[in-house]
Amino acid sequence: MSMETPEMPEQKAHSTGSLPKGEGIRKNVSSRRSQGRIWQIVLLSCTTFGIMILLTLLIRIVDQSFGYIAIQNRVDPTTLAERPLAELPQEELLVIAQENLSGRIIRRLERETPLAERTQEDLLDIIQVEVLEQEVVESWSLLESLFSRTAIEAEVREQYPRAELEFNSWLNGDFLTDSMSSVPFQAGIRTAFFGTLWMIFITMIVAFPLGVGAAIYLEEYAKDNWLNRIIQTNINNLAGVPSIIYGMLGLAIFVRVLEPITQGRTVLSASLTMALLILPIIIISGQEAIRAVPSSLRQASYGLGATQWQTIWNHVLPYAFPGILTGTILSMSRAIGETAPLVVIGAATFISVDPSGPFSSFTAIPIQIYNWSKDANLQFRNSAGAAIIVLLAVLLTLNATAIILRNRLRRSL
Repeated sequence: MSMETPEMPEQKAHSTGSLPKGEGIRKNVSSRRSQGRIWQIVLLSCTTFGIMILLTLLIRIVDQSFGYIAIQNRVDPTTLAERPLAELPQEELLVIAQENLSGRIIRRLERETPLAERTQEDLLDIIQVEVLEQEVVESWSLLESLFSRTAIEAEVREQYPRAELEFNSWLNGDFLTDSMSSVPFQAGIRTAFFGTLWMIFITMIVAFPLGVGAAIYLEEYAKDNWLNRIIQTNINNLAGVPSIIYGMLGLAIFVRVLEPITQGRTVLSASLTMALLILPIIIISGQEAIRAVPSSLRQASYGLGATQWQTIWNHVLPYAFPGILTGTILSMSRAIGETAPLVVIGAATFISVDPSGPFSSFTAIPIQIYNWSKDANLQFRNSAGAAIIVLLAVLLTLNATAIILRNRLRRSL
């Protein structure tokens, strides 16, 4: 008769899959805690690195938007009047402008606003730019202006003896209200700002109902067959297509084929192109939000005698709308910062007339930033930094509004 060796407690625990005891459990817990601390350090390092990159970018943008500038006139102001031009009334400045401006410039200015109706400040700016040919001969960043003021003053006295040194904020009221100009410190973003607002407004009017409608159909009505699976796959793929492809599509369809309707390279063509760009994102996020609605909510509605559409309209959509709005926010953020599609469809690089409707020629803030960044005149890079701040402010304002609306909808559920 064979004798069986009794099984040790540790071996029995291991063979049955129970937790280790004694020294084994201590080592196991210690190992898991060490792994947790390592991953915590890795994740914290990634977060810190990302925040540092964003802060560096923000500091760089702000650094370009403020600082000293050296302004120099090609024409001596004393040849126009015995007193400083800033002290002259509107009537005398009007006479100086009419006597010294060319007929072409006067006609261009008259088309915008008659000279006789302009204020003293407007006439003074016109004389400084068009008559005195005032220009920025040198500019310095904010950090240089704060920590190297003495060296900057010495450089101006040596290299630009006729120039005046003054601290300038490239982001100011005039920057928001003035149109484009060939003089950096006189250039504004008003035309591009209105072009961006027009484009985003029309884009959301077109893309939002189409995207939400498609999401409702695919989740609530579409059957699981090969055709709908192909449609779903294509939607998922279109969300990752490069934006320049949408620009080529918009150029071929909205600018050329549908030119009798869209009038060519207009706000409407750009808006329809952007609507195609963000449509897959709205559809996918809408589907996820609708899919997250509990089935019990639908069943309760059906149990009370509601039809499928009544259930969708009165129960599914209100519950899913905060999630749908989140996807809309993300898609709007992408559309407002896109440049490649607008370049392809032919957004204007220089335009001084504000868009007045969907069929107007236009430019947008990203296009303006791109043009200023690659300009040979380095002072335009300061304008580009100020334009980036404006674009971020517009984006954050629109997103904040949508987030507040989304949170209120969630509280009302």
